[in-house]
Amino acid sequence: MIVVGLTGNYGMGKSTVSEMFRELGAVCIDTDKIVRDLLHESSVVDEIKKTFGDDIMEGNAINRKMLADIIFQNPNLRIYLENIVHPAVFKGINKELSRISRKGIPCIVIIEAPVIFERSYQNRFDKIISVFTSEDAALSRLEGKGISREDAMKRLKSQLPVEAKVKRSDFAIDNSKDLKHTRKQVEDIYQQLLLMEKRHGYN
Repeated sequence: MIVVGLTGNYGMGKSTVSEMFRELGAVCIDTDKIVRDLLHESSVVDEIKKTFGDDIMEGNAINRKMLADIIFQNPNLRIYLENIVHPAVFKGINKELSRISRKGIPCIVIIEAPVIFERSYQNRFDKIISVFTSEDAALSRLEGKGISREDAMKRLKSQLPVEAKVKRSDFAIDNSKDLKHTRKQVEDIYQQLLLMEKRHGYN
């Protein structure tokens, strides 16, 4: 089993690339889904309320849009939130990796995670892939999801420049052209990962 971190900045196509790897046969873990589930756990909710106040609640659930708006305006609060959520996220990831490992079947595991380098998590992965596009393309995609250009820019500026991520990664995928171009890169990298798994196994 090879565990691969899939990163890149907001709006640059991590989810699209992850789905392409899934279609090729990789096991894909979406950390955003894990976080969404965690935001319904009472222990996590209580910790978040201590910092952000009762106004962050919408009924019995956390208002995720309000929370996002707050943390992208205040880097210190974003780090505090990550310190609450990330240990539980990795606990969920490790549980899933253990389940996969018990099967004893060679495989490639892709873990979609946006802040690998920002939080120095790179040593948790065997290999890292960065997805990149131009900033304009990312802004357009985020706007297409209903995020204002101002908020989209704040999200992008909260992360390391994607060029720095590409430089520190084992592989990079240019997602600035059409899907056919992106898919070809995914296929090439997947074949390389399969060969590595066959030769070394890693985990």
